[in-house]
Amino acid sequence: MLVLLPPSETKRDGGALDRLDLSSLSFNGLKTRRAELVRAVRLLARDADATIAALKLGRTLGAVEVERNRRLTLSPTMPALDRYTGVVFDALSAESLPVAARQFAGAHVAVHSALFGPIRVADAIPAYRLSHDSRVPGLPLKKHWAAAASAVLAREPGLLLDFRSEGYVALGPVDARPNTHFLRVISVGTDGQRRALNHFNKKAKGELTRALVLAGVDFASVDELLAWAPGAGFDLRLTPDGDLALMV
Repeated sequence: MLVLLPPSETKRDGGALDRLDLSSLSFNGLKTRRAELVRAVRLLARDADATIAALKLGRTLGAVEVERNRRLTLSPTMPALDRYTGVVFDALSAESLPVAARQFAGAHVAVHSALFGPIRVADAIPAYRLSHDSRVPGLPLKKHWAAAASAVLAREPGLLLDFRSEGYVALGPVDARPNTHFLRVISVGTDGQRRALNHFNKKAKGELTRALVLAGVDFASVDELLAWAPGAGFDLRLTPDGDLALMV
């Protein structure tokens, strides 16, 4: 089983591990594309104004993020599980996970980074800023990643649970891969109407991911996952088109 999360635009600074080593990242078939994009992002960071425009940043935040990208290959690293902050990762609460759950997450949870493509959460990365809709001169991100990321994900065995936002799905579609299910978070209002959530779905995805790594079960099929969900406190359903609906 592989749970595929979206990244967060916000990240912790610092790190206690060595500098970025692209050879150490999971899904090593993406190494060449990672190196090409890292070079392009570092080159862009030489021009602060161009970086701020490409990354759609405000002036105050921009200076910090430009410096992060400028020092991509010089900065210390930490596991992606600890690097990312934001709603999904706050709900996942990596710092409070037992050792066994962290180890399970390292093997079964991945993040789809705009800069590195899919990586496992145990992979060591520096702080950076790049989003699915960023504009890197000469390297449109969808064109750069889509086919290559789809190919490496297609080679992953077993159940794939796609918790990404649609912007990141476009950087590596997996709809043609068997045993793959995209997660939608649905709210049922007092009027009985069902509504797909946007921002608030991130918290639910983080909570479900945390429950999965705490359970430590390598589900082989969606039927096994659905049988587990009620006992773990989740109303998880399979839709007619094969998506998963998490009712909140």
